[in-house]
Amino acid sequence: MGVCEARLCRAPNSNPYVFLSFFIVLSSCSFMSSFGEPENADSDALLSFKDSLSNTKALSSWKPSVSPCNGNRGNWIGVLCFNGQVRGLQLENMGLKGMLDLNYVASMPHLRTLSIMNNTFTGSMPHLKKLSTLRSVYLSYNHFSGEIPGDAFLGMRFLKKISLNNNEFAGKIPSSLTALPRLTELRLDDNKFQGQIPDFQQPSLRRLNVSNNDLDGPIPTTLSKLDASSFSGNANLCGPPLGFSCISPTNTTTTKNNNNMTAPVKVSGKKSVRNMVLIVIILVLVVVAIAAFFIISHLKTQRRGLQLLGNDKVCNTSSTLTVNDRSNKYATSTSLMEPPKLKLADAHATPKRVEQAGKLSFVWNDRAKFDLHDLLRASAEILGSGTFGASYKASILSDDVVVKRYKQMNNVGREDFQEHMRRLGSLTHQNLLPLVAYYYRKEEKLLVSDFVDNGSLAFHLHGNHNIEEPGLDWPSRLRIIKGVGRGLTYLYSALPSLVVPHGHLKSSNVLLDDSLEPLLNDYALIPVINQEHAQHLMMAYKSPEYAKLGRITKKTDVWSFGILILEMLTGKFPENYLTHRYDPNADLATWVNDMIKQKRTSEVFDVEMEGARNCKEELVKLLKIGLSCCEEDLDARLDLNQVIHKIDQLNYDGDYFSD
Repeated sequence: MGVCEARLCRAPNSNPYVFLSFFIVLSSCSFMSSFGEPENADSDALLSFKDSLSNTKALSSWKPSVSPCNGNRGNWIGVLCFNGQVRGLQLENMGLKGMLDLNYVASMPHLRTLSIMNNTFTGSMPHLKKLSTLRSVYLSYNHFSGEIPGDAFLGMRFLKKISLNNNEFAGKIPSSLTALPRLTELRLDDNKFQGQIPDFQQPSLRRLNVSNNDLDGPIPTTLSKLDASSFSGNANLCGPPLGFSCISPTNTTTTKNNNNMTAPVKVSGKKSVRNMVLIVIILVLVVVAIAAFFIISHLKTQRRGLQLLGNDKVCNTSSTLTVNDRSNKYATSTSLMEPPKLKLADAHATPKRVEQAGKLSFVWNDRAKFDLHDLLRASAEILGSGTFGASYKASILSDDVVVKRYKQMNNVGREDFQEHMRRLGSLTHQNLLPLVAYYYRKEEKLLVSDFVDNGSLAFHLHGNHNIEEPGLDWPSRLRIIKGVGRGLTYLYSALPSLVVPHGHLKSSNVLLDDSLEPLLNDYALIPVINQEHAQHLMMAYKSPEYAKLGRITKKTDVWSFGILILEMLTGKFPENYLTHRYDPNADLATWVNDMIKQKRTSEVFDVEMEGARNCKEELVKLLKIGLSCCEEDLDARLDLNQVIHKIDQLNYDGDYFSD
């Protein structure tokens, strides 16, 4: 704050210059006193916003004594910064509750991203119009309800990405969405929207999903080229790209016969609609019956066995970035597990009683051990729900560990499972995240490993793209790739009997320590995962050879490694991560090859990869290595030793600080 000192003096003769000088001094004091106010204003606005919410334990780092930003780094959890300015709020999976009042943050002029996915917010649609500078809005997986006003998005000319899915919104789709000039992605699925789909004319719109609502009428022709899955779950929608045409309102039409005479052709429109409704009702009843059966079975299982949090509803949500792939250590605090017939309030319960539920087995002899009783009473935080099950962070014996819960791990019996876990526990390498302990129960398994605070490679590649932050530089990416290669080489030598020693290699399963050294995670699980589950979710079964030949080979991990290399060089999120099986049209290698054929190789590389200006030759070499790993022809694909040898020859030539 600037300080102005006033003194009492004998007034000289009146002179206009004196008053002018006095005015300039006052103006200077005013300017100096206001210097630095924007940062304080952001801090005050965010603290007021926090006070308006409930269950804000996850926001404990929001303190008045600490500035929200330090350059491009946020000092407060969930605050995204650029050049010392608050550019985004990423408050996901934090257990936040209450009504979302955006009046508190409406005064923040640089806010570009708002993401509150996977919380428990309620009430009507927030007044987003007050944040006119927003580029991205993610409100998915909450409990917002009611109708959205037609002008809810009026004037938000910068808005590009909107996710309102998995809420309880009703009424018509707001017409103001069609007036957003830069809209590229829109998700409205899994709500209760009614009426017809508005006519979206924006040429920038590439992705739209309105599935699982109560929409009706014809699909606008501007959206007819989208995938049919974008409109599924709306019984009364019709027209392309769905498999049936819209029914004419009249019951008769005319057609010309060979003699150029017109004759009426009767169309049983009402009957078709009636049959369709009947079929839908039958299908709904069947689905309800099946769901009821599984719910009853699940409840019985929960009564018999170990429970995590006592409520799975929090963890049964899935997210699209991969922004959520980073472990969130500031999630809701709760008790980790509840054993059978043991309530958390039973503080006098003895460890012996807990051990009857099962035993926590450690794979390291020199590790500080804790028993199941300690784990049950540890303070836990929900990290999220992955492809296999929910994950939790627990603080115990001054250590932070991650507990992963698997329900689809019954491919082998108890003895074989324990033998495989002991085998995994014997693996020691600087690029593997070691297994610490495991818990066996027929219905579910728990795997315990150390918590890695710096998050996943997927987060570092894709998590900050919406706020213009620089990504990983070229030297860091090359070091990470070399580290992943070393980890794979070790797995191949230590587990020679496994067809695919890793089996689930992707960027969200590569964690980074504080030195950006990669740690492979979720490796060597194919032998114990239920095969049907593995074939549906694991990366090895999304390879070209499994799609074409129905088998995986020693080179399947090499294909996953190649996709990872291309992902790091391009900065693009591989769509094959999300598909159920290999799709050449969604394959990142296919896109890179197409760009090379069009002589647009320079456009392939991630624009956020700093330090690469004088390393183009090395970049192209690594790009070719990645493509050689992704050859659909197994004979043409490199084996792992060849890949590692070629990568080891790459270096950091050039002044990579020149960018």
